[in-house]
Amino acid sequence: MNTKNKNKDERVSGTVKSNRQSIILEIISTEEIETQNQLMLALKARGIHTTQATLSRDIRDMHLTKEAAPNGGYRYVAARRDNGDHVIRLQKIFRESVVSYDIAQNLFVIRTLPGLASAACSAMDAIHVDGLVGTIAGDDTAFLAMRDNDAALALFEEIQHLF
Repeated sequence: MNTKNKNKDERVSGTVKSNRQSIILEIISTEEIETQNQLMLALKARGIHTTQATLSRDIRDMHLTKEAAPNGGYRYVAARRDNGDHVIRLQKIFRESVVSYDIAQNLFVIRTLPGLASAACSAMDAIHVDGLVGTIAGDDTAFLAMRDNDAALALFEEIQHLF
């Protein structure tokens, strides 16, 4: 497969995943879904066929949790995110380890104190930054691959605004 077709397939795959995950959120917000099997059947009823392994990854990626349902059982819910906590964690990371940061197209580059780049990446992964595709850490340098240049710029501006 040539690179052009591979990139197109990856974009289509990402779109399919995004659509499936949006529908999952819709389902769990309107129905009491207790098991992966129930969720898979609800997706199938909407014309989306998926495997248990894919559904498991979606649940993990979306940070779905279970909470007590009114009927006495449990149901899937979207994890609640506290934006205040996000800001506090980000400020702590930067205050304690980051020396500088900059962007290079879609890469957000963080320079840290020696040995702390991995911790900075781990923390950035944990707070689920919008548009963050992945992180790579060296000893004192971390690269955050953003979905595109705009996502990198948005993160840069958010961090500048915070500090």
